[in-house]
Amino acid sequence: MLSAFARAFQTPDLRKKLLFTLGIMVIFRMGAHIPVPGVDFVAVNQCIKETQTSGLFGLVNLFSGNALLQLTIFALGIMPYITASIILQLLTVVIPRLEALKKEGQAGQAKITQYTRYLTIALAVLQGTGIVATASSGALFSGCPYANQVVPDQSIFRIAIMVITMTAGTTVIMWLGELITDRGIGNGMSILIFTSIAAGFPGSMWAIKESGTLLGGWGEFFSVIAVGIVVVGLVIFVEQAQRRIPVQYAKRMIGRRAFGGTSTYIPLKVNQAGVIPVIFASSLLYIPALVVQLTNSQAGWATWIRSNFVRGDHPVYMATYFVLIVFFAFFYVAISFNPEEVADNMKKYGGFIPGIRAGRPTAEYLNYVLTRITWPGSFYLGLIALIPMIALVAFGANQNFPFGGTSVLIVVGVGLETVKQIESQLQQRNYEGFLR
Repeated sequence: MLSAFARAFQTPDLRKKLLFTLGIMVIFRMGAHIPVPGVDFVAVNQCIKETQTSGLFGLVNLFSGNALLQLTIFALGIMPYITASIILQLLTVVIPRLEALKKEGQAGQAKITQYTRYLTIALAVLQGTGIVATASSGALFSGCPYANQVVPDQSIFRIAIMVITMTAGTTVIMWLGELITDRGIGNGMSILIFTSIAAGFPGSMWAIKESGTLLGGWGEFFSVIAVGIVVVGLVIFVEQAQRRIPVQYAKRMIGRRAFGGTSTYIPLKVNQAGVIPVIFASSLLYIPALVVQLTNSQAGWATWIRSNFVRGDHPVYMATYFVLIVFFAFFYVAISFNPEEVADNMKKYGGFIPGIRAGRPTAEYLNYVLTRITWPGSFYLGLIALIPMIALVAFGANQNFPFGGTSVLIVVGVGLETVKQIESQLQQRNYEGFLR
């Protein structure tokens, strides 16, 4: 593998792409440490040391590389773009105009990308306003004595400057991601998310070592590394797992020549939904706690929510989280993969699954297979997502436990995809790749 890296850097155009990608990653991490104008950075650092943030703020903080809690110019991270992409993907199923654009090929996809950019800006303004308002009220660092000093000047002009700065930061991140996609290696947005999450790994591991008691903390440290190796191996195994449905195309006579007659397959991944169900479930579970926080109610239902849904290590919270992940896994697979459409396309081009009649029987067979493999995929997602909560009880770690939940899913998924892209470019030049 190291020799393959060396050969990649020895190829001039590939070396240029790799260095360009690394340069953008460095710029991205630098922006994650520049505070927004109007923030008391000393008070922010004090609150970060004394409090832990979970829920939706913890998720956004994970995707921003801890830039959210530091209230930097890249505080929103790539989260508005992710949300906008998911919304557009869901709306494509509902709105006929977007569905027609999706079928137009590259031109239609460019139009949908433009809509995604506009929606990203709108969501960035909304999220930036919400985060600044939360920080101004002291709710971002609840329990910190310096929480009300984070934003000393709460005039409308100062608040507007902070929101505009955060929105501009999101726009710059979106531009940097597109630069990586066009001139670098891999998908730009995925690379930036990978960078944000990987940047928090050393701090999380050192925090586990500092809070440990076995052999001066080193016992817990190496135990977590051992667990991490097992979890990463499991994630790689499941992420690469797929059910291949064989497809045979009949021969067609055009003039005196025969065309077609090839064999291929439809790859159905075990984890067809990716990390989206975990994001959906985390966002939905934060809503009850947010309602209680905004209303400040002391009613019985509010007390029950505070007891069961504020702490991530509570059994009720963990069980609800697991059930929601399973539900959203099936929901997202249902809207992202249409068996009827696949069966119609196969029938149109003369394709069929051996032993299955074309048309409706093919759609029913694909739906049957997809449902069967989604069950283990959804349970796998739920178990991986619960690892940080179990670690919260076992090691006293925070919600951003490095080897679990969204972090390990994204890091492993993006890493595998990027390595495959580098390998394909190396193979074009007759070099050995990474995956042997």
